[in-house]
Amino acid sequence: MGYGWSDGGMGIGAWILMAVVMILFWGGVVALVVSLVRRPSASSSEHPLLPTHHDAERILNERFARGEIDEAEFTARRAALRGKE
Repeated sequence: MGYGWSDGGMGIGAWILMAVVMILFWGGVVALVVSLVRRPSASSSEHPLLPTHHDAERILNERFARGEIDEAEFTARRAALRGKE
């Protein structure tokens, strides 16, 4: 008399299936948390490593001040940056 304990319950296939489902479940939870943490916020819409329009003009001004470019090239490049070709 086993009083409900018998070998006819779950076989090895059911245990393997439960292990695979558990791994998939926790993997999904971890992936969801990572994606929520790594999502860019609305306040940081601009990528901090990319140069902005103001950086380009600042560099252009510095090159003109050092004498690397003449006035005609400075004026043409500044107009191109500002979209006034």
